[in-house]
Amino acid sequence: MSPEPAPPEPQGVRRSLEEPPEEPQGQGSAAFLAGDYEVAAELFRSLLAGLAQPERGLCLQLGEALARAGRLPEAIGAFRGAALLGPLQPGELSELASGLARALGLREKRPPVAARPSGCASGAPGPVAPRDLLGCPRCGRLLYKPVTLSSGLTVCKRCVEQVPVRAQARRVNVMLSGLLERCFPAECRLRRLACQARGLHRQQQPEAALLRCQQALDMAPDDNSLLLLRAELYLTMKNYDQALQDAEAVCQREPLLTKGHHIKAQILSGLGRHREVLKEFIYCLALNPECNSAKKETQKVICEVFFSTSESEHQTSTSSTETGPEALCEGQTNPQYPLEEAGGHANADNPKTPSEKSDAPADINSSVLYFILGLHCEEDKKALEGIVPAAPSSTLKRQLPSDAQDDEELKANTPEKIPKKDADSPPQRNASSLEEEPEFTIDATDFECALCMRLLFEPVTTPCGHTFCLKCLERCLDHAPHCPLCKDKLSELLATRNFNVTVLTEELIFRYLPDELSDRKRVYDEEMSELSNLTRDVPIFVCAMAFPTVPCPLHVFEPRYRLMIRRCMETGTKRFGMCLSAENAGISEYGCMLEIKDVRTFPDGSSVVDAIGISRFRVLSHRHRDGYNTADIEYLEDEKVEGPEFEELTALHESVYQQSVSWFASLQDHMKKQILSHFGSMPDREPEPQSNSSGPAWSWWILAVLPLERKAQLAILGMASLKERLLAIRRILVIITRKLNSRQEMANNTQRDN
Repeated sequence: MSPEPAPPEPQGVRRSLEEPPEEPQGQGSAAFLAGDYEVAAELFRSLLAGLAQPERGLCLQLGEALARAGRLPEAIGAFRGAALLGPLQPGELSELASGLARALGLREKRPPVAARPSGCASGAPGPVAPRDLLGCPRCGRLLYKPVTLSSGLTVCKRCVEQVPVRAQARRVNVMLSGLLERCFPAECRLRRLACQARGLHRQQQPEAALLRCQQALDMAPDDNSLLLLRAELYLTMKNYDQALQDAEAVCQREPLLTKGHHIKAQILSGLGRHREVLKEFIYCLALNPECNSAKKETQKVICEVFFSTSESEHQTSTSSTETGPEALCEGQTNPQYPLEEAGGHANADNPKTPSEKSDAPADINSSVLYFILGLHCEEDKKALEGIVPAAPSSTLKRQLPSDAQDDEELKANTPEKIPKKDADSPPQRNASSLEEEPEFTIDATDFECALCMRLLFEPVTTPCGHTFCLKCLERCLDHAPHCPLCKDKLSELLATRNFNVTVLTEELIFRYLPDELSDRKRVYDEEMSELSNLTRDVPIFVCAMAFPTVPCPLHVFEPRYRLMIRRCMETGTKRFGMCLSAENAGISEYGCMLEIKDVRTFPDGSSVVDAIGISRFRVLSHRHRDGYNTADIEYLEDEKVEGPEFEELTALHESVYQQSVSWFASLQDHMKKQILSHFGSMPDREPEPQSNSSGPAWSWWILAVLPLERKAQLAILGMASLKERLLAIRRILVIITRKLNSRQEMANNTQRDN
């Protein structure tokens, strides 16, 4: 159907019609973002075919859409067209590199990585082999030079390089290292030789490193990590043939090992075999799509293999206009094609004769159209077959293998057979090359705390590599911030108090020493139960006077009291007694039980304890425990009265309360401010004076703020009669008021005389 004749157009309209319409390009971009890459590719291609002068940016967009759609040969053609309009940069080939990697479909074929079996100290022990239990959770191999991180996880020292710099300062776990050396001597020697070889390699001593590596391979000829190490050493020495032999052996055994393909690509690059280099880098990218370095290398090699001669292709093709398509060879193409074919009448399956092609104008625009229309697709498809097996069709989107039917096709087309096992799993131990390991046995002496000389309980490893019971280490740090064995500074550990249990040590004890652990836990529970008793062996803080309901903040810095407060928190009682010091008896006869409300610990280990009085007690006997006082106590309660005595007590209670309020109101402002900041506000009067077994709260508050000697305060604290205590407060207030009045009268007389 021919279009209707249009009226004459004003000047300048024809120019605008030749420009690319914005709507199709916007639709193509929207389709690309929506994931409809087939539609996006057709929109970009139709837009380019209608342009008088193709745009390089549209060619790149077309190539990216085709690569996303899995139409790789056509995508390469689109990028060839872009290369004719300007040199390609490796960074512009990101989608093409990812498309080539997706075409392999290796990521879908990778079995899930098997995690290292690890038991849990709180669960039932499963059938885990000692080697698996002592495996590094990062590299999967037997631990070598184990380092325990601050989180409690134990890894190889070499694997610590992957963690932040703070963790790298931690030393080898002395206890676990000795256990590994005793139970697995042959494999530890093997790891030692490999570690020495890597160290010499880093020091640029490849010959010495090769000697150590060969000694290790004599013990384990099939160790893939050692073969890769030897391949790297041969590569450093530019012995490419030997290096390639080792790398190919590893890639054949473990086709899904990314490092093997990466080293093989470096070796092939040294041999100048660029197409094979590209194939190996594509394998790396297919196995690890998130690896930016592999993607950059792949993009760079794609640029060298497919587009290194793109700028000269146009000149070569235009100088041979009489050459037909049948004379084209891989990498040498004839980009010419008639313009009417470029408008939509071309067919790659029905090529024109050489005479027809010679009539076409030999310019760069026709060369670009030749590529973007997919007329070079068959040649690019053949070129891809040597790099990506079973290259996708030029018209259908590539479907990645996802079912059992595609498994056989993938195995038949890939250069090496892909096994079902996990390729990232550690290499299998060669039983024939390594000497038979002794039977794995653990004795309680292997996990003995150097401080308490008992089996480790809640083992904690310091940054210097020594392991202690948590409670033992905390007690040592109360005295000095140093390791008890090597005297290294542990100030940072003390400041952060990051005492995480060493998981592997706890798990080994749980699995192999269950009876000893049960006995050790029973002793610990007995100790905690004994410390939790609030009438026998109650911890006593010998410091100041304390009263029920009155706050009592404390600055705890002595090691013995740091231990005492920590035990109160661990047992859950959060209570301790407060007594005065006595010359003959050691501690006063009466005291007050305090309850801890909050503990704020400082970096040096000292702390501020916010406590409040709970109840009064009388000391029956006292002794010492780990440096601090303990006592057997009985609690005191006020005697209850009834009838006329109660009425008399109520009246006395009201009278003394008002007297106390008047005295406090008569104080100077600065004195009031100091009292309120330390003791808080005066409690209100209770309606029932006997509602609390220890007496009204305001009476204890007034006793705490009155300027009394400690002996007087202690005598009132021990009174079991509320009436006597109120009378004592009245007498004290009368005496203090008289003294204040006397001083005021003397001051007035002195002023009058002057």
